[in-house]
Amino acid sequence: MIFNGVGVVKNGLYVTGFAWSPVYLIDGEVPVIFEAGFHCMARVYGEHIKKVINGKKLEYLFISHFHYDHCGAASYFKKTFPEIKICASQRASEIIKRKNAQELMKVLSKNVFGIIYAMDGIDKSLLQDSEFEPFDVDIILKDLDKIYVCGDITVEVLETPGHTRDMLSYYIPERKILIATEAAGCRGQNGHIITEFLVDYDKYISSLKRLSMLDIEIFCQGHHFVYTDEDVKRHFELSMNSALRFKEEVIEYLKKEKGDIDKVVNIIKSLEYDSNPGPKQPEKAYLLNLRTRVVHLAEKFLGNRP
Repeated sequence: MIFNGVGVVKNGLYVTGFAWSPVYLIDGEVPVIFEAGFHCMARVYGEHIKKVINGKKLEYLFISHFHYDHCGAASYFKKTFPEIKICASQRASEIIKRKNAQELMKVLSKNVFGIIYAMDGIDKSLLQDSEFEPFDVDIILKDLDKIYVCGDITVEVLETPGHTRDMLSYYIPERKILIATEAAGCRGQNGHIITEFLVDYDKYISSLKRLSMLDIEIFCQGHHFVYTDEDVKRHFELSMNSALRFKEEVIEYLKKEKGDIDKVVNIIKSLEYDSNPGPKQPEKAYLLNLRTRVVHLAEKFLGNRP
């Protein structure tokens, strides 16, 4: 099954808020959440989470990486669920203290507000048009750490760099759930899987291979879709093929366009972004990430420095 919506998936996993940039909740004796989505959607996530946990204490928030669409509501959760402990990597805890990173989060969070406000099916009264708020990380995580949450929820930590340097993935063996977000690619509404490396293509491939070896019944990507059962294996196969093909195509375009980064970015954008009916990230944020991917491949495989 490929799940694209909100509500319960299976094995106690819920998609809360909305599918575009969800907060994942695993319900149990001690419920736990993963990711913190968009800042403006904080109250939407919060109200949905409260309905599911029905008065139980929410003790952990696990964040995969410090991007505005994955940690935006963290400060709100800290205020709303006082017992919660925010968990992330050492790198993430350092990044969030940087003023330039905080300013970028504020700009990107503001840019997405209008897009979400115009969407159907969103309770506009719950949206918050305020600035992104930084937060402190309570628990620093590293590769192979295990956090015992309750009897049938143990969170195993895997460092999966490539998309970002601070990227963590989370595996719950008792329920065979993997929350790996962009570390395993991200399928858009048009069916195209975007290869999400931003800092290191080879590490991205290594992380993808590592994750594919786990015993997974449910895989949560960063946006839109949750995969279950046989569709998990199929996604990982398609994601690997997409990554290899993306590298080959970009190198081919770079050679054809004599190393012109802007021309190659426009070509890829027409294939990846323009053909996607949405919802999708703002064009400015997408182009920032795409250019980073193209420049990285140009430098790594062709020795071109723009």
